[in-house]
Amino acid sequence: MGTAVDAGPKVLLLPAIGAPSGLTVGGRVLKAAPKDGHSSFTRNLRRLGASGWPEVAVEVRCLGGVARTTTNAEGGFEVQLTPAAGQQFPVGRADCEARAAKAEPGLAPVEIVAPQAPFVVLSDFDDTLAITNVVDGPKLVEAALLQDENSQPVVPGMADFYRCLRADKPATPGFALVSGSPLQYTTRVARFLGKHGFPFFGLYLRDLGPDTLRGYKQPVLRALLRQVPNDVVLVGDSGEHDPEVYAQIRSEAGPRIKAIYIRNAGRAADVSRFKDMVLFDDPAFAARDAAGRGLASPDCVAQAFGADAGVGLSR
Repeated sequence: MGTAVDAGPKVLLLPAIGAPSGLTVGGRVLKAAPKDGHSSFTRNLRRLGASGWPEVAVEVRCLGGVARTTTNAEGGFEVQLTPAAGQQFPVGRADCEARAAKAEPGLAPVEIVAPQAPFVVLSDFDDTLAITNVVDGPKLVEAALLQDENSQPVVPGMADFYRCLRADKPATPGFALVSGSPLQYTTRVARFLGKHGFPFFGLYLRDLGPDTLRGYKQPVLRALLRQVPNDVVLVGDSGEHDPEVYAQIRSEAGPRIKAIYIRNAGRAADVSRFKDMVLFDDPAFAARDAAGRGLASPDCVAQAFGADAGVGLSR
């Protein structure tokens, strides 16, 4: 049997959310698009080993607009698109395309969030939606290298919680994933979300490097708050720094932050980390709390979790 050979250059374009007034999309031009391989280990190694193509001209077409840029030293790019004078981007889902010479084009959906949407959800991924065991080194390595979108366990109940945050609204909330998972895992993360029935997410993953070892989430969260002016619900976990990051963002954004939900994934003994946040073991408790605040559909929560699910599980 022959060995899988990587394909030619390809543009990796990330899904995004935006507002009628504007949209930012980004991605990376890969010198050689990785093929899947025959095991989770080889798939992950190929994805992580896919190198970027620097100083390549990129053209992005989206919602009738065109933006051009050049990739950075790692092959990454980001463009801002705005509607024509006197116009606005239509609310809802659309497809975008990014092209670079001699590379397979990249396609990705984007979602324009209505100004009337009651909030957007900005969420973490590892140990918030997917069980990664970030606080346990050997298990983290197993999740990162030996599991993939088909084998990594989902946090039970989180897809239902998010579905109930989205349900029964006059204008649909948007969802964005701001995560330390590497940008090279974009396809893996997107497939995982689809497999487990999560709503559409804009994906804002970490471009691995010395500048993103710490403090990589705050700039992305701030940029999303500037571009999408709706109120915000933040969801993360206790295993790393989400409580501290979200507290910082709340201090800056004030009343726009409607609630902060933190899944207990360890390191939860110091309750001062979770001041004015909802720390939960079971997503049913978070969903019930959100319904009480008018953030989640009560009917959806009752159907998904039952009448008594999640009672008393917050700390």
